[in-house]
Amino acid sequence: VQLVESGGGLVQPGGSLRLSCAASGFTFSSYGMSWYRQAPGKERELVASISSAGRSTNYADSAKGRFTISRDNAKNTVYLQMNSLKPEDTAVYYCKSAGFSALWGQGTQVTVSS
Repeated sequence: VQLVESGGGLVQPGGSLRLSCAASGFTFSSYGMSWYRQAPGKERELVASISSAGRSTNYADSAKGRFTISRDNAKNTVYLQMNSLKPEDTAVYYCKSAGFSALWGQGTQVTVSS
């Protein structure tokens, strides 16, 4: 069972990034998925969630209107489209499956800076 995040990088304020999380080893389409982030010196926080079929999504207040979570069950992948990025979005971003509470990927670093 594995989650592999990718797509992070350095971007200027106001820019965009699309994160991907490839899942393997379990029936991806059976579980809701979430994106979390952890900034230096802060606790890990929930950013966005999506239901197993992708029909329902939820966002943290900080992400509403700027981020979009989506999934492709045929590709076992969940995405996070991030627009209008701010310096306070700088963090390591992780995806998580609702079916495996202890499973975390290695994360992908997002740095928003001019």
